[in-house]
Amino acid sequence: MKQYTDLEYLKLSKGQRLLYRILSFLCAIPSKIGGLFGALWRLIKGAGQAVANETRDIWLTFVNGDWKTKLSFLVMGFGNLARGQILRGLLFLLFEVVFIGYMILAGGYWLSMLPSLGKVGPTEEYNMIFDTYVTTYNDNSFKILLYGVLTIFFIIAFIYTWRVNVKQNQMAEKILATGKKLKSGKDDLRSLVDDQFHKTLLSLPLTGIIIFTVLPIVFMVLVAFTNYDGTHDGYYNNLFTWVGLDNFNTMLSWTAGTGSGTQSYAATFGEILSWTLIWAFFATFTNYFLGMFVAMAINKKGINLKKLWRTILVMTIAIPQFISLLYVSKMFAKNGIVNGFLMSMGWIEQALPFWEDPTWARITVIIINIWIGIPYLMLITTGILMNIPQDLYESARIDGANAWQQYTKITLPYMLFVTGPYLLTSFTGNMNNFNVIYLLTGGAPTNPAASSAAGTVGYTDLLITWLFKITTGAESQYYLASVVGILVFVVVAVISLVVYNLLPSIKNEEDFQ
Repeated sequence: MKQYTDLEYLKLSKGQRLLYRILSFLCAIPSKIGGLFGALWRLIKGAGQAVANETRDIWLTFVNGDWKTKLSFLVMGFGNLARGQILRGLLFLLFEVVFIGYMILAGGYWLSMLPSLGKVGPTEEYNMIFDTYVTTYNDNSFKILLYGVLTIFFIIAFIYTWRVNVKQNQMAEKILATGKKLKSGKDDLRSLVDDQFHKTLLSLPLTGIIIFTVLPIVFMVLVAFTNYDGTHDGYYNNLFTWVGLDNFNTMLSWTAGTGSGTQSYAATFGEILSWTLIWAFFATFTNYFLGMFVAMAINKKGINLKKLWRTILVMTIAIPQFISLLYVSKMFAKNGIVNGFLMSMGWIEQALPFWEDPTWARITVIIINIWIGIPYLMLITTGILMNIPQDLYESARIDGANAWQQYTKITLPYMLFVTGPYLLTSFTGNMNNFNVIYLLTGGAPTNPAASSAAGTVGYTDLLITWLFKITTGAESQYYLASVVGILVFVVVAVISLVVYNLLPSIKNEEDFQ
């Protein structure tokens, strides 16, 4: 694509400028994706180099260190204890004792069972006392996978702590070589509430993030490589096992199912993904621009009862969506208030298929979402609009700019700069907007071809509501839901990274400072 200079660009008409911007955006996507893979390769290369540097440093520390340092490679904290740093030494030693005890008592078992995810499932044994067969539950695949991953995290934490222990000995030798005194236990405790206080504050949240966020994500990813479902629940029915890439092959396969007119998993996923992206686009930008226009209208000079109009809009936020959306869903049903009113007025002869026809249903949920989202955007944009310097508008009016030109040249650029990151997060949030779709339509109307591929899939189902349906019911295909979750993450990550680098807030940060 030809790149225009600033002078050539100014000579283009408005339509040509718009087309040029769109084409520039589309042409930039491959380079951004290529840059993403390039950055990923540089990250891997840098990580490899860092590991090599750390290995070299550890070896040199052992070779050049004294006997206290060398013994600390085996007994963590020994060097600190020998040099008088009792508190540090005891903490290192205690961690090593706990780690070894855990690995002997439990960790070794969970690691040994991780490759198989269990060997003996539930068995039926005859009980002579009760004269009946009793189910005996043996291995638990779910626990094996969970505690196996937790053990791996514990091992990584131990390796990191061991490395810190080695580094502490290296630093202690250098400090003593200069004739300085090492920090005592009191100095360490004082440091935790002084110059190292940020580490003290962040330690608990960081531990919580690792346990309650990172660990479940890793567990979810690993589930995608198993056959974990309602039949293979890992304990009560049957053990689940590793299946490699079979689930990904199934999801990305274009081979249709056995039923007549049945779609393949890949076709079903593609159809739901395309609708999810369309929904997210309209749900984000209709609310954004209409909310902005409402805020501008209320803020306009000469408008009376501004507080009243804002209060009326905010009331829609105060009502729980669980109530309002279910009520609105009944209003637009075939026998609902809307169809009843239109028929009683003689404007229609038969009920409109708001939830029965795919196109009608999709348009209806987008329109109803406008009613939900405008108040939020009105509140957000009101504060931003008030902060735009009025001198800019006065200068524009003096130069003869009309209202539309003032909006496109002053208001919109300023709003996009400030709210650009919000737009991106809002787009991502709308891709995972479970409440609106599930409470309004439940995914209806049903897609007969797609429903036989994986769960009861509807034309208004988003990927998040499809995930919910996959994991509920008798089959409960958790492995399939995990695969979909990974694919959704890849799609959202690529879109987010590409758009983030194109935001005015990132590209032209200095222009608004």
